[in-house]
Amino acid sequence: MAMSLRIAFIASIAISLGACSSFGPRGVISSATHAELSPAAASAIAGDMVSRFAEHVGPGTGTIVLKRDNSAFGQALEAALRGWGYAVATDQRTDDKGVALAYVIDSFDGAILARLSTQQIDLGRAYTVTAAGATPTSPVSVMQRG
Repeated sequence: MAMSLRIAFIASIAISLGACSSFGPRGVISSATHAELSPAAASAIAGDMVSRFAEHVGPGTGTIVLKRDNSAFGQALEAALRGWGYAVATDQRTDDKGVALAYVIDSFDGAILARLSTQQIDLGRAYTVTAAGATPTSPVSVMQRG
């Protein structure tokens, strides 16, 4: 229980500190994966994070502008977004109708920390990687901006 609270606290701090660096004056910046994930773990984390994203933004509403890397998570996130009905633009051209989305995957103290960020909301969660994929080890941290 104490470890779970510690991870949740660290995740919320990481989200708060990292939120400022997710977007610049021109929109979304590069997403980053600082932890190696198996395709199964990347898919499990992306699926869970996109389902939480849909709870706050709405399923399949608008085009998601995703500047992704070529990591397993980047590919899994794009597939999960499309699975939830979102149109995904990865060519980096933004318009007023697109929702710029950035992500960060990092590791800390044996856990994987995942964050999805838009200009309006940040979602973060800690996971433990398992043989079958990944399991959430913290509640979802949500930070909304005006």
